Amino acid sequence: LTNSAALRVWNTDTKKANFLCTPTLEDDSTNGDPDILRLTTLRAHDQYNTTVYSLDDRYRGVFGRRDILFMNERDIARMGFVEGDLVDIATALDFARADRVVQKLTIVRYALPEGCCASYYPETQPLIALEDHDPQSFTPSYKSVPVTIRPTGADLGSEFAVARAGVVGRSKHVPA
Repeated sequence: LTNSAALRVWNTDTKKANFLCTPTLEDDSTNGDPDILRLTTLRAHDQYNTTVYSLDDRYRGVFGRRDILFMNERDIARMGFVEGDLVDIATALDFARADRVVQKLTIVRYALPEGCCASYYPETQPLIALEDHDPQSFTPSYKSVPVTIRPTGADLGSEFAVARAGVVGRSKHVPA
């Protein structure tokens, strides 16, 4: 089959490419609070939807685990954390219940925009409330979840290392 657009042939009345603009979300439930980050959920290479075939994510250099919170380096420093810290993340929405928390994730520095963080799906699915969805499609907001981050406060007692070969183990450092 041919793809006329790939050949720069536009099968439209104007013989030009036509674009439709979709309105963006206007609701900002964070109210500009710098301590609220936008969480996006990620899938790994060895994953199809909620089926996880291995604990390795060759795209992001994570091997043997998925309990990771990817954060921007400046956000890590601004919030008083260091790479390798254990944190809990909680949804920051008004209708959230106290039990919408995912615990004991390890912070890993990653190239994300400031104010954003990322973690694996389905591990972070508990953070998405039923009410947090697109009003037309009813699609849950897995790509833009307002969250707060706090230290776990528990030492799980094994080493953590970040290297180009990947992320392995756990942190002993828990911020005061």
